Amino acid sequence: MKIPYVNIKKQYFIERRNLLSVIDKTLSSGNWVGGSEIDKFEESISKICKTKYCVSLNSGTDALTLGLHLLGVRKGDEVITPPNSFVASTAVIVHLGAKPVFVDVNKDQNINVELIEKKITKKTKAIMPVHLTGRMCEMDKINKISKKYNIPIIEDSAQSIMSSFKNKMSGSWGKIGCFSTHPLKNLNASGDGGFLTTNDKKIYEIIKNLRSHGMEDDRNNVKNFGYVSRMDNLQAAILNYRLKNLKKIIKSRRINVQNYIENLNFNHVKIPLETKDQFNTYHTFVIQVNQRDELKKYLEKNGIGTAIHYPVPIHLQKCSKLLGYKKGDFPETEKQSKRILSLPINQFLRKQEIIYISNLINKFYKTR
Repeated sequence: MKIPYVNIKKQYFIERRNLLSVIDKTLSSGNWVGGSEIDKFEESISKICKTKYCVSLNSGTDALTLGLHLLGVRKGDEVITPPNSFVASTAVIVHLGAKPVFVDVNKDQNINVELIEKKITKKTKAIMPVHLTGRMCEMDKINKISKKYNIPIIEDSAQSIMSSFKNKMSGSWGKIGCFSTHPLKNLNASGDGGFLTTNDKKIYEIIKNLRSHGMEDDRNNVKNFGYVSRMDNLQAAILNYRLKNLKKIIKSRRINVQNYIENLNFNHVKIPLETKDQFNTYHTFVIQVNQRDELKKYLEKNGIGTAIHYPVPIHLQKCSKLLGYKKGDFPETEKQSKRILSLPINQFLRKQEIIYISNLINKFYKTR
């Protein structure tokens, strides 16, 4: 049995006829940059995230960059965030001339809220929790810290569309929520894409202007020196089509997780289980195991594709030397980086395939 880690090809095969019709209709309209699909997408996302505003952008990275900029993050400032995210979370802080101040994580891979306060200084301008794997952080506690010190929250919600904590949606807790629609996300475009959510009208209006060169109603009047951060109308059309299936996709992924839970041997495999306050959308399904690298090779030999998110923590990357961190600074993150393994979780998996993967993992540890 051969089981790929992701299956974008199958997604396109299933969608092809309807998607080609959507693409043809959008391109035939002549509105390639800006258009009604953009407006429709932003309205839909606002309803899903339960926020007043949404601004569609060309990537989750630009959402973070513009979001931090609008929160006043400048050269010499500090932003609190975990070191086990995708590198973009830290890169945007560095590009703005600010310093990422890392906080270690809990067993569930999300930021350890109990360690945040001791990292706050007079230079702290924002707190950036990352909802890793589709599991939300303890936002009620982070929100209390935010209010106590008057420091805004910008949520890195790139992996957590439709996730919730205490029945409040991802992207609605902080001053700003930032999402990605990269092809590997649960809600995926056919290329890079992203969006930003907020309840702040001023932030909404400024970012909407900045995303398209700072131009106002036409190309001849420029209000601000802006960027090219807008989403293409075609990508919005594709996302609008895929939004119709998003709940079904998430339901399938949650069922897949339950099948893993029922078949994996927990004596050897550790899984941070969902709490009663969380609704996890499982962008990834990450187990924590000993002999991770050997298991990965064993599964690959037996036709199973896996991934590691992420094998090298950001503070130990070559690009982070200028930040002054060293090995041992964040022990839980470093420990997990050697134990984490992402198993196939895509919505096209069949139950018998999950049983097959689980049995292989159980067999691997039984013979050791």
